[in-house]
Amino acid sequence: MDSPLLLCCGELPGPDALGAGHSGSGPDSRPSPDQDERGQCQSEDPQEALTLTTGHLLVLTGQTAVALLAAQVRAPGRAPEVHEGPQGAPAPVHMQQPPQRQEANGAGVLEGREGRQGLTREDEAFLLMVALLPPAHSTPHMDMGLAARHSERCRARHPVGHRPGGPEALCTMLAPTNHNFHQPLWLSNRLSPREEQELELDFSDSGFLGDTEKCWSHNPHWEVHLVSKARAMLVTEQSLVLENIRIHLCDHSQLVVKHRVPDTGMDIQRLLELLKLDPQKAEDKAFLFQLYGIFLRECTDVDLVRRHLTCLLESSHQSCSQREGIALSVGLASTTHLEQVWALLEHMGRTRFLRWALPSPGSQLEDPDLHWKWVSSTSLLCYGQMATHAKERILPWVDNIISRMVYYFSCSHYVSPAGPPHEDKILESSFLSASILLTRVLRPKYGAQNYKFAQTPELIQCLLCILQKEPDFLVTLCRQKIILVIVGLSNLRPSLKPLVKSRILQTCLQSVYLLPPTEELKSKSPPMEPAPDVMALYGKTERALNLLLQNFFLENPSMDELCFLLQHMERWLRSDKSHERKRAVQSIFLLLQYVVDSLRLTEEATPSMLGHHIGLLTLLCRDRDKVTRSRSQQCVSLLLHLAVEQKGRALEFTPWNKARHFEVKASKEWGMRLCRMVKAFHRDLTVAQHTQLVLTLLHGLRSHSHLRCDLASRLLLMIFQDAGIKLEQVAEILHSLLQELPGIRFKSVQQTMMKATAVLGNQHTQEVVEVTLSLSHTLERKTLFLWQTLATNLRLARKVMTILYMKLKLRPPRELVQPTHQAQLVCLRALNTIYELLYTREYRATVRWAFAGLFMGLLTQLHYLLELGMEEGLSDYQEDILEDRPLGPCRTCLEALKGLFWTTDSWEVFAHVKLLDGWQHLECLDTYPEGVSLLARAVSHYDCEVKAILGQAIIFLKNNEERDNIVAILILTEFLNSPEVFQHVNRRNMVNFMNQNLKNPNQLVQAMSLQALSSILMHQKKVALLQSRLMELLDDFLQPEPKDPLGLMQILGDILHRLGDQSVGAASLKIAQHLPLFFEDVRAEVRGGAILLFGDVIHSGGKKFRQALKTSAFQALVPLLFHLADPCPAVVMKTKFTFLRCAILLKWEFQKELFSKLAWGRGLGAENDVFIYMVESNFGNYHQFLMQALTYLNSPHKNLKLAAMKFIGGMLQDYFTDLCFHLKKGDIRTLKKYLDTLRQDPDSTCRRFYLNFMGDIMELSQYVT
Repeated sequence: MDSPLLLCCGELPGPDALGAGHSGSGPDSRPSPDQDERGQCQSEDPQEALTLTTGHLLVLTGQTAVALLAAQVRAPGRAPEVHEGPQGAPAPVHMQQPPQRQEANGAGVLEGREGRQGLTREDEAFLLMVALLPPAHSTPHMDMGLAARHSERCRARHPVGHRPGGPEALCTMLAPTNHNFHQPLWLSNRLSPREEQELELDFSDSGFLGDTEKCWSHNPHWEVHLVSKARAMLVTEQSLVLENIRIHLCDHSQLVVKHRVPDTGMDIQRLLELLKLDPQKAEDKAFLFQLYGIFLRECTDVDLVRRHLTCLLESSHQSCSQREGIALSVGLASTTHLEQVWALLEHMGRTRFLRWALPSPGSQLEDPDLHWKWVSSTSLLCYGQMATHAKERILPWVDNIISRMVYYFSCSHYVSPAGPPHEDKILESSFLSASILLTRVLRPKYGAQNYKFAQTPELIQCLLCILQKEPDFLVTLCRQKIILVIVGLSNLRPSLKPLVKSRILQTCLQSVYLLPPTEELKSKSPPMEPAPDVMALYGKTERALNLLLQNFFLENPSMDELCFLLQHMERWLRSDKSHERKRAVQSIFLLLQYVVDSLRLTEEATPSMLGHHIGLLTLLCRDRDKVTRSRSQQCVSLLLHLAVEQKGRALEFTPWNKARHFEVKASKEWGMRLCRMVKAFHRDLTVAQHTQLVLTLLHGLRSHSHLRCDLASRLLLMIFQDAGIKLEQVAEILHSLLQELPGIRFKSVQQTMMKATAVLGNQHTQEVVEVTLSLSHTLERKTLFLWQTLATNLRLARKVMTILYMKLKLRPPRELVQPTHQAQLVCLRALNTIYELLYTREYRATVRWAFAGLFMGLLTQLHYLLELGMEEGLSDYQEDILEDRPLGPCRTCLEALKGLFWTTDSWEVFAHVKLLDGWQHLECLDTYPEGVSLLARAVSHYDCEVKAILGQAIIFLKNNEERDNIVAILILTEFLNSPEVFQHVNRRNMVNFMNQNLKNPNQLVQAMSLQALSSILMHQKKVALLQSRLMELLDDFLQPEPKDPLGLMQILGDILHRLGDQSVGAASLKIAQHLPLFFEDVRAEVRGGAILLFGDVIHSGGKKFRQALKTSAFQALVPLLFHLADPCPAVVMKTKFTFLRCAILLKWEFQKELFSKLAWGRGLGAENDVFIYMVESNFGNYHQFLMQALTYLNSPHKNLKLAAMKFIGGMLQDYFTDLCFHLKKGDIRTLKKYLDTLRQDPDSTCRRFYLNFMGDIMELSQYVT
């Protein structure tokens, strides 16, 4: 007979061939004469076959003779049927037809075999069981009804391309280890990135597949013989083999079982001998798992396979080799039992994994079962092996597999940061191994292009998590493998979304570029034996990254995709670390070289961001690193070539290694190279690209590298000088310029950029001003720096101010201005800018040049804003309080008008109007004419740009705008009271001009024109009449007690103002000498009127009486000083006005400072400062001031008396020595006399003053001669 046992006992390749890993060509591996090419027994003598079988049984068991006797009484049968191939040779395994399965009364019958004689099938099964059992005292439980349940063997045969375990598949899954880590010889630049990635992933050492890899790396051809033996077995026989292997594996795993086999090594060795395998492999756990998997694969009994797989998955998962072995067995079994394997893995995930990973809140496991600790790692490895062995059959399952892999990776608590690092590495290693194995199947040759895989982004995200946790040194190829897997996954359908690709690029670039410099890689790595070739590791990792970039581009070969990739390099090109910039530039160069050399882009596209990337690389053309400099220049050349190609121009491109534009030649100056670079940019780039280039160079000005900033500034200067900026570029460039100019760190760079900005302003002045105005609302402080830069050239500054003045006059009619859009008026932006420039040092000369126009423009602008009702924040403004809040439009205009005088050394005009409360008149339309007239009078009095303002007023009076006419006529009318006006304008022309304005539709213009025509300068005959009237009024005023002195003073003041300096000197002197008598009048109106008129009189006497008037002003200083403390506020304000006019007339030092104290000073500090300014400005006259002050000790006004005591006390304390030299004995007696009156004064302050200073007077009397 030909029992299946015969087939198992046929001659297989010897143990030496299996153990030593020969290729099968040696003498020991040749088949015997009694064998066919498959190693099956071809003996024609049944008895010989029976004897051989019996002998092997004796060898296997050594049991009783019952087994031998039972075997020998079996009737002989014929040899198994073999399908013949060509020329009578046995057909290959894959050509044999699978047996047909039948079932009859629970007993199996094998088709193609004759019935066995003498023994029932149960007897044969029992006999084989006895032969394979271990010693009888510890036989584990076996299912003896298995043979009865399955009647026939059913072999699943597959084509060679699908056949698991074939040599090609094995080489793909488990590549030979390459300990040198050098690039394989078969790599070539002619390969596409996709092909190179597949080869790298297939034949480089993965380092993650463990001992299972060794089983497939020697002589895989022996599997053919083993498979033929397994397929020839009955299900019962296969069950016994599987059970024996399982028991041995359980013993290896030290798992505590119910029936422990103390010594099973001999039995497994006998089984291996029976199968013609190397008995020494009994201790090779990985080999046994492989053997286990092959038998599971070839077993046709689904229940048997499920039971053994369940036992396998229920075994320990603690050791790495155990997990890898389980995965290998499961993977082999999935070749023919994919659904069953999947169901068991699903069940294990829902039960074992969840119970371990997600324990109930109330459970407390003091000694947790480590049996299931790494079950998630085993599951991951199983999925990878399933993909490896199932090949294209796994493709419909890929999304499900990936979802489970991601689930295990994400949910396992060993992934959490709180877990120990080694536990993280176990899961990460298993996940990466599974991903590698899965990716090897997802290729076009297996038909992956016919499927869509929706779960690949999630798998990639998990891989990126692993990549992010890689240390900052290199000892393995983990980085390379992750990147290569991602490359493979990115080739699948559907294509990755840009967000996913962006995340991939960011993570991969960071993982590689953040590694230490190449010269430090070895020293940074931990000590290992044997030490890895760190440089080779880095080379492979860098090559994988370059493959990723090239593969992404190959998926979408377009300029937009290239810009997308370059965009992710920007961070590294801007890095402060040299090695990071070098790596980024090197990657870009290889990518661009690949794009230019390997592809020809047919799609015409000119993405603007290409200019941005060219700018970034251009900034590295002066990098400190030589390689970075060279590569960046070559990258710029390549990008320009692509830009020209995309513009559709025919161009004979010079290869990058011989590029003429940017090659560094020692014989050429750097400036000439920059010039050629600028011309190339202007010629080859579109306007949008050129704009992005300029914006990038501008952003480079804020770099910490002086070389980079200097290069950017010089390039920008040359671009601007080359007239390379078009009108449509100005707005965007200026916006960036405003952002970058204030942040420049280096003075030389700042100076270069100021020149560049001036050049741009000269070329496009109108556009520059308009754009800057449009941005001034949001970037107010930054625009100021740009305005300052434009003022480096006086001519340009004047052009800028002229444009601002013209913008100030763009005032839409009131009915067209909506309240919600008032703030967007161009005139308001121009107003705000002018206000800022008034206080900008660089514009001082320009403001003086444009004084008259600005004066008239601001006055008319204020009137326009008052017409619009934009008085918000106008009345509650306080000049002496600094507030960090924006000013309203009217307040801004009024403050700009004040600043126009304050910043141009015409502060006297500002002070004149300020101390008369004239600025407040300009805050309301009703009092606006009075305020303008007062301002014009002050301008005329101090001769502040009278000629220029007069010319502007005449022009404004000719305009059609009513507000312009009003302002002009008010100013001209006031100017006509000054004799100097006709030095600048013809009298006759002025008369004709005023007559024309009598027809003006505005009544105020008519009235003021008529008043101007009635001026004494227009009618000289009025001079004599007014002079005679003045003398009459003067006689009345000089009376001891004139009637209505206040009225007389007002009339006298008006006549003096109209006459000016025409023959009123003597009268002015008399009035000035008489007015101090009214300073002490009990009536506040009279005191105030006298003090105010005194200030006008001392400035109206002409040159002839100037000295006499100065004497009068000097004599009035002490009274005026004391009246600064007058109880009437109106008198105090008029006193400040007159006191300042006296100081101006007497030409004191610190006049401007004195005004500041008078206008805004408060408290004792301000009083002391005014005291010092007066006394120090009159050196040698201290004693006169002291003697004048004595008379006020008897003043009925308490404030004046107190002021006198303060003054006298200050003089005695601070100027005691000077008084000793200038006072006389008579002065001392007078001093004692006035001081004694305070001795009996009812006021305690006066008595205290006497007691404090009487001693000083007595001491003073001792030194006075």
